[in-house]
Amino acid sequence: MSETLPHGVAGIHALPADHHDGPWDSVIVEDRLKERLLATAVLVLRHGRRLAGSAVAPHGLVVLAGPPGTGKTTLAQGLAQAAARTLAQQGATTLVEVDPHAFPSEMLGESQRSVSRLFRETLPELAARRPHTIVLVDEVEALAVRRHSASFDTNPVDVHRATDAVLSGLDALRAQRPGTLLVVTTNFAEAVDEAFLSRADLVVRTELPDESVVPLIVADSLRGLAAQWPELAVLAEDSAVHRKVGKLLHGLDGRRIRKTVHGALALRLETARDPALLNLDDLVAAAEEAAAERT
Repeated sequence: MSETLPHGVAGIHALPADHHDGPWDSVIVEDRLKERLLATAVLVLRHGRRLAGSAVAPHGLVVLAGPPGTGKTTLAQGLAQAAARTLAQQGATTLVEVDPHAFPSEMLGESQRSVSRLFRETLPELAARRPHTIVLVDEVEALAVRRHSASFDTNPVDVHRATDAVLSGLDALRAQRPGTLLVVTTNFAEAVDEAFLSRADLVVRTELPDESVVPLIVADSLRGLAAQWPELAVLAEDSAVHRKVGKLLHGLDGRRIRKTVHGALALRLETARDPALLNLDDLVAAAEEAAAERT
């Protein structure tokens, strides 16, 4: 029987789980960045309680900031699974997905109470289930609005109160469950409250892929297709193809690059019927189309 989710919680998962594999490897960033993210997560999850008495105890907050389509959410989801696998011998991990849009639109004053309940009651209760807990919040700017720039024409008091509730709630969660990790993403870091960002143990800024990374994304996308249609393995392993298509797609975000490769299947009825017929001309045509849309 499915579990009734608490208010503001979009999903609860037990990790590690095989069906959560994939995101960590699919986001192509520097290995050093992934190591830093994973090390931060492991330190908080495994030693957060022991560090709680320290003057520089971690807040258990990681912020992923950058333009849409740069892999922030995928990276966050992958981090949860990677951390859970790393710590599996010490016990399972609970992944809690929070919907920030469930709060700000409520009646005056109710946002503050709901946010406070989330951090002071719901998350600590969920964190008590397993040895490790990771909380994922997408688009955190909807929850922790930058108070200095918030408009006083649109429910200003509640906006400020809700942000205050997030800050005090984060501190309360840290005090109650110091081994809990909060991973948040934002498309607009400048819209997130400064006091919230200052609590972050790590802020990672994701960028549009550079010239060296775009071909790698093209290759990875083609390998995904080749897993379904083995005839495409030749394209998936041809670095010249990856470079040619990648050059046309430079300047696009990772999501758009992957969608362009997959979209090449729908340029012709023949490839739609049989994707194994995909060829370089299809990929180039799709890339040129995507590049033209950008300009």
